[in-house]
Amino acid sequence: MLNPFEADCLTMSPGIRHGFFTRQGGASRGLYAALNCGAGSKDDRVAVIENRRRVAEHLSSPLDDVQTAYQVHGRNVVAVERLVPREELPEADGLVTRTRGLAIGVLTADCTPVLFADPSAKIVGVAHAGWKGARAGVVEATVEAMVALGAKRGAIRAAIGPTISQEAYEVGPELEADFLAEASDNARFFSRRTSGAKLHFNLPGYVHGKLSQLGLSAVDVLPHCTYRNESLFFSYRRATHRREPDYGRQISAIVVT
Repeated sequence: MLNPFEADCLTMSPGIRHGFFTRQGGASRGLYAALNCGAGSKDDRVAVIENRRRVAEHLSSPLDDVQTAYQVHGRNVVAVERLVPREELPEADGLVTRTRGLAIGVLTADCTPVLFADPSAKIVGVAHAGWKGARAGVVEATVEAMVALGAKRGAIRAAIGPTISQEAYEVGPELEADFLAEASDNARFFSRRTSGAKLHFNLPGYVHGKLSQLGLSAVDVLPHCTYRNESLFFSYRRATHRREPDYGRQISAIVVT
């Protein structure tokens, strides 16, 4: 049984269904147990297809899949009108649509998923915001793409889903230097537990800071850490620390019903 997390601001949006899905309730096994939706993993393809079908069904989509993109940690956002074959996936880190029944989603395993909706215009969007994409402007570009479809900026609601927490996200000083070069105010997203300790970066805080400047109707933040909650989430960083050969991806998706 699928039991995704939901954000209040999107749950209250009429005509919109969404979910920040966990790794529970799928058909995959082993490292990928159970709801691995990442076609780019080394998981059994049949299991991944079934997992994505279950997600679409949970969202009441009449289709057998969720439209995702070939994610590259950039700011490109694509407007989609139909479900395209996997070999034709657009290279993008954001998708927007006004097509009823077409569920769109992003795949993550520590990066920040963001779901958007303008309930009045019946336009939705998704963004995959790792630190590279977030800094490049993928959340701003997603809002712009929704407005281009007819959404009103002041009516758009956004929700940040499960992602790696600051406490679990150690980074090097070069990352801090890059962000400070962008804006000195970015220092608030970096911290050390003690003097001389490793730096920790607040990725969801940085994404929230970006969203809060866009004049949206509401922004919700789910508090769950993908790294520290192994039973619920896949984590690239956790898999790397354990020297595991691969990792699954959870999906966050939204649809106009």
